[in-house]
Amino acid sequence: MKASQFFISTLKEAPADAEVMSHKLMMRAGFIKRLGAGIYSYMPMALRVIRKIEGIIREEMNRAGGIELLMPVVQPAELWQETGRFDKMGPELLRVKDRHDRDYIIQPTSEEVITDIARQELRSYRALPKNFYHIQTKFRDERRPRFGVMRGREFTMKDAYSFDRDVEAAGKSYAQMYAAYTRIFERMGLAFRAVAADTGAIGGDRSHEFQVIADTGEDAIVYCPDSDYAANMELAEAVAPAAARAAPTQALTKTPTPGKSTCEDVAALLGVPLQNTVKSLVLATDEKSESGDVVKTMIWLLLVRGDHSLNEVKANKVPGLKDGFRFATGAEIDTHFGCKPGYLGPVGLKQAVKVVADRTVAAMSDFISGANEADFHYTGLNWGRDLPEPDLVADIRNVLEGDPSPDGKGVLAIQRGIEVGHVFYLGTKYSAAMNATFLDENGKPKLMEMGCYGIGVTRLLGAAIEQNFDARGIIWPTAIAPFGVVLCPIGYDRNAEVKAAADQLHDELQTLGIDVMLDDRGERPGAMFADWELIGVPHRVVLSDRGLKEGKVEYQGRRDPEATAMALTDVLPFVKAKLAT
Repeated sequence: MKASQFFISTLKEAPADAEVMSHKLMMRAGFIKRLGAGIYSYMPMALRVIRKIEGIIREEMNRAGGIELLMPVVQPAELWQETGRFDKMGPELLRVKDRHDRDYIIQPTSEEVITDIARQELRSYRALPKNFYHIQTKFRDERRPRFGVMRGREFTMKDAYSFDRDVEAAGKSYAQMYAAYTRIFERMGLAFRAVAADTGAIGGDRSHEFQVIADTGEDAIVYCPDSDYAANMELAEAVAPAAARAAPTQALTKTPTPGKSTCEDVAALLGVPLQNTVKSLVLATDEKSESGDVVKTMIWLLLVRGDHSLNEVKANKVPGLKDGFRFATGAEIDTHFGCKPGYLGPVGLKQAVKVVADRTVAAMSDFISGANEADFHYTGLNWGRDLPEPDLVADIRNVLEGDPSPDGKGVLAIQRGIEVGHVFYLGTKYSAAMNATFLDENGKPKLMEMGCYGIGVTRLLGAAIEQNFDARGIIWPTAIAPFGVVLCPIGYDRNAEVKAAADQLHDELQTLGIDVMLDDRGERPGAMFADWELIGVPHRVVLSDRGLKEGKVEYQGRRDPEATAMALTDVLPFVKAKLAT
């Protein structure tokens, strides 16, 4: 490929609305053009990266037994109404009507469509197992699209769906996909972790996220350096303290704390560690009638240590909170506590509430909490003596670095990551809702066991850049780079010898099946080098009149601090070997 036959459009500065580094660099390198909020055109350079990502995915999906098909972007609402997701998904689901006023959706995922296919086509146990996948455009109407392609509204995703006879067979399909995903991200040259994850809105009861490690990642990855334990922050278990609760040593005292409404301020005022304080969070659950009217509301008081934070995903698994909760209103708080937030606590309630204590709080003694009176806190609070034992004790907090690992093999560490893949075991969540059955060996109908497996194809561009860049621009891993090698001839348009040598090397590399770009634009060396460093091609060969007279060229890897001179006759096998590593 020659630059004059391609499209290259670089910028010296990123647009002002570009946020994270991948967004800035993709805009500057001419990979994407913004069309609307969270909607981008992928320019030719980016599309080359996308096609390489898709190629690796296809090869590994096919190797793992996946069968490719293609499902529509626009889907009839009836299928989504069968599973209840037409209403449950909320505003992220883009709903449209056709000319006949019939409801459709722009797909964010395809569980309903593939389950409809399966219930029509996979009628016997002999047809199972099957794993269908496609690579298709998706749309999710994000409230705040941001970070370029990392959290856009329109994106490309590979989603796969397995169908099996029983739980054991479904577990094998899950394991095959887990292994395939590991190979996919290894082949892309990305540093990643597979972590246990919450299943979220898709459902199911087994799930792993594949996270590309990056300091700018939105997600916190929890792991144990001394073992294989890894989970995302939503799922990482905070184990109960090993030591038994200590006996009380302080008297219960109502202590003035004027104007100090946070645990941090109270601890500083009283000169005690923040770990001695307990914060109160007030939730509410509503029982509704069939018509949707609220018939009963229960107020919940959740207690976590002052230096800890509530994990809402974990809270959503507490019995009684599983069907959904909301934060209590000011009026509800006043009715039950008689006080404004900042001074709330479990002692002196006006009306009964359900008390849920985090495991750490349940093991505390002589702790500090709000007195349900402005400008006052209780010190020396103790379970059993000053207040009843909590109604429930549960793991409801986010873990901290240094907490014990749940597997007992060390302590936890935390790093940032970008989710690029997710595997779920769904069970019968969708097959039951849509009556997707097959006839077993005895001729009896049985629900299919399902799994689903997604990879964010276009998100991978941003994730790879967030992990691989420097002050000069992008540094693509070779496997997904738009071009493997760029030839930069100095004076290509003015020097016949340089032009002939560059053309010959270009043709020889192409013959070997190497993605090579020859910059024949006649740019000055500085501008030419800056473009390709920004674009991120991993290997560069510079040809010049002076070098060729000595039979030499200069090679520089994108991560190399400086160029290396070598014989022109050696460059072809050298570059070939570099690309193979």
